[in-house]
Amino acid sequence: MNTFTNIAPFGAITTYAIVKFFSDLTAYAIAWNNARVTRNELYKLSDRALDDIGLARVDIVNIF
Repeated sequence: MNTFTNIAPFGAITTYAIVKFFSDLTAYAIAWNNARVTRNELYKLSDRALDDIGLARVDIVNIF
């Protein structure tokens, strides 16, 4: 009985790893930037406005 295994060539594995690395890096950078923008917008709110949405100024850092 002949069995064949599908083994990807080394170049394909390396290419996939490189693409995945940059894809993950890009996703991390986008998430970091979104959190940064959100924190900056929350810092602009008054204490009263933050209280209205159930936050205190010290909570902003812990959200993201």
